[in-house]
Amino acid sequence: MKKALLLIVLIVSVTTLYSQKVDSIYFNLYTDSLKKGQHNYINVDGKLSNGRWMPLTAKDIQFTCSSATFDGNQLIIPENFKEEKVVVKAVLKSNNAVWLERTIWIKKKPDGDLPTKEEILKTIPKGKNKN
Repeated sequence: MKKALLLIVLIVSVTTLYSQKVDSIYFNLYTDSLKKGQHNYINVDGKLSNGRWMPLTAKDIQFTCSSATFDGNQLIIPENFKEEKVVVKAVLKSNNAVWLERTIWIKKKPDGDLPTKEEILKTIPKGKNKN
C-alpha cells in the first residue's frame, strides 16, 4: 500500500515538474483585415515557460469582441457590418492576468472574382514538344 501511494506521489510530482505553463500570448493574424459575411479565424499563440510556442484554441482562450460574436476561434463579422474596425480581447483561461487586446480593421473593398480554369490556362505559354 505504501509503495503504491509513493508511486502515485512520484508520478504527480514529475508531471507537475515537466508541465509547461503559458507565460504570454500573441495574436498571429493571417491577414491585415477581416472580411464581412465570413468567419474570420483569430489565431493566438502561447509562449511556454520553456520558450516554445503553442497554438491556442477557445479551450485555452476566452475571446470577446463588443461589436461581433465569436464561435470558438472564429470571429463572425455580419455582411451588413457598419464599423470600420473591431477590438478583440483574448484572455488566457488558466491565468486571467495574461491577456491581449488588438484593434483589427474590416476590409472595405470586395474581393475580385477569381479567374476561371480556362483563363488561367490561356496565360500559360505553350512550349515546344520534347518528343
